[in-house]
Amino acid sequence: MKLAVVVQRYGAHVDGGAELHARYVAEHLGRHAEVEVVTTCATDYVTWRNELPRGPDVVHGLTVRRFPVDRERDVGRFARRSSMVFDRTHSQQDELAWLDSEGPASRALVRFLRTNRTAYDFFVFFSYRYYHAYHGIRAVGPRALLVPTAERDEVIGLSIFDPVFRGVRAVMYNSPEERAMIAAASHNEDVPGVVVGVGSEVHERPDPARFRQRHGIAGRFAIYVGRIDENKGCLELFDFFQRYARSRSSDFTLVLVGRAILEIPAHPRIRHLGFVSDEDKFDAIAAADVLIMPSYYESLSMVALEAWALGRPVLVNGHCEVLKGQCIRSNAGLYYETYEEFAEAFRSITGNTMLAEALGANGSRFYRQHYTWPVIEGKYLDVLARLRAEDEAGSPAREVAPLPGWLARRRRTLAPARERLAALPTGPVLDGR
Repeated sequence: MKLAVVVQRYGAHVDGGAELHARYVAEHLGRHAEVEVVTTCATDYVTWRNELPRGPDVVHGLTVRRFPVDRERDVGRFARRSSMVFDRTHSQQDELAWLDSEGPASRALVRFLRTNRTAYDFFVFFSYRYYHAYHGIRAVGPRALLVPTAERDEVIGLSIFDPVFRGVRAVMYNSPEERAMIAAASHNEDVPGVVVGVGSEVHERPDPARFRQRHGIAGRFAIYVGRIDENKGCLELFDFFQRYARSRSSDFTLVLVGRAILEIPAHPRIRHLGFVSDEDKFDAIAAADVLIMPSYYESLSMVALEAWALGRPVLVNGHCEVLKGQCIRSNAGLYYETYEEFAEAFRSITGNTMLAEALGANGSRFYRQHYTWPVIEGKYLDVLARLRAEDEAGSPAREVAPLPGWLARRRRTLAPARERLAALPTGPVLDGR
């Protein structure tokens, strides 16, 4: 079987959540099938600037085909178009213009997919919201699978994506909450789908003492791993942690691992280590008392899974239904929505050794049952085998519905995406509900 993994950016040092997810899946499916990656020359998700050479490359043993982005993102134009489709009555053409301005627009990539649609058995597209996925899925027709990596934000309220969710051969979801949200938005219940998520390359023997010695951290600490960005809830985390440190005379340090997009407070109890190696990251998580995940919007938190794999408890933002659902289903973390809840949950985990150990043990069990690579690989291979059997049996192929005509696309009758989002059911999925 020959597969193409299609993703917006790709590389050994591209550290975005969806992009790392795509690389892990590509490399693990490469153990069972011939896998190539189709992507752009961009490495920065804000500018989409072409920074890597076009043409074939090899990353960790897989062929990677890179195609140039037509133009860098115009931030002002993107903001204006976002305001139009998110907040006002608009047309489908307005949404297509938004998609084009979001990027990364690469006509060469889509042409390659269309020209080579029969050269691969299936195409696995990552991140529904980008140009390459929307146009690429239409280019390859019934050979498209989708890993949406969808979050509860306004984009899910755009109507152009509904036919995509209904027209792909299968959807590989990150969580039950993501699946429920997409089904409510697009009514794609009849499309084959499975909650898969992603595994992680967790080091078997992390060394907490090595991390402490390397960075001179002796006391107890909480850790945040990821892009240090307002969109990830980091401003609120800084506020809550500093308030906790003042009110409780806490001796805890907040250790930050990742690239900073915003200014980090100059506080004696906040340490920013920047981008670190995988070895250092896992040593750090193993050394921490608790991992904090403050994001409001996630389709799945890989770092929370990594913390559970290492037996560490987590504290998450309860406004994110995915993170809250994962904590409830695993019984391996606590969640908060206000400062008062943050303070009490943080105190409970860090002040009660038996609770912290129980949460960590539950997390380790949850990870082994659902997120080890043999489990993840098995789910992908099962779906691919079923789709291949359908093709061999001559079953009717599912495809994305064509776009309406020129005039219909320009009728401004679509509700603001923010309104559609507000109408979707919310909350964690428990017991299948």
